[in-house]
Amino acid sequence: MNRREALKAVSVIMGGTVIGANTFLSGCSVEKDERVNALFMESDVALLDEIGETIIPTTDTPGAKAAGIGSFMAMMVLDCYEPKHQTIVTQGLTSFKESFNKQYGHDFAEAKPEERIAFLNDLDKAQVEVALQGKGNPEADPHYFRIIKELTLLGYFSSEIGCTQARRYVETPGRYDPCIDYKAGDGAWAV
Repeated sequence: MNRREALKAVSVIMGGTVIGANTFLSGCSVEKDERVNALFMESDVALLDEIGETIIPTTDTPGAKAAGIGSFMAMMVLDCYEPKHQTIVTQGLTSFKESFNKQYGHDFAEAKPEERIAFLNDLDKAQVEVALQGKGNPEADPHYFRIIKELTLLGYFSSEIGCTQARRYVETPGRYDPCIDYKAGDGAWAV
């Protein structure tokens, strides 16, 4: 073996060691849950996406997750809600994770559709009861699921996907026609 071949062999061995070590060590690293904004972590946004997708699932049109509903909700809660309601949502998400995990033994993201729907139906019943108890009292706090549900609908139907694919949309509508025929099953018009 000459010197040139020896250097190639050593560089291959050393390079393999360095690359192998990096690959090995990266397998041991723990993924960081980065902050999206002052209130929400990436895992919270992912959970909001999954909740939204359960409320408005993908069918022949894309669902809430495709519309980026989790990011929309995180932005809206931070920018548009008063601190009291921000706390209701963030504490509600924590309660949601704990309750679901306690009831089913795994995270919401790993759940079967039937488990997701059953859990959200129970939450919906709870939020209706809270709303009925606070009826007539403008100071009554809403249930966190009511806020999430309302933001899901608002975000989806005001998104590009919601306006152009879930509802009928004409970019330039032209003249006003108050008597347009409606057929059963036609989508609502986007604004």
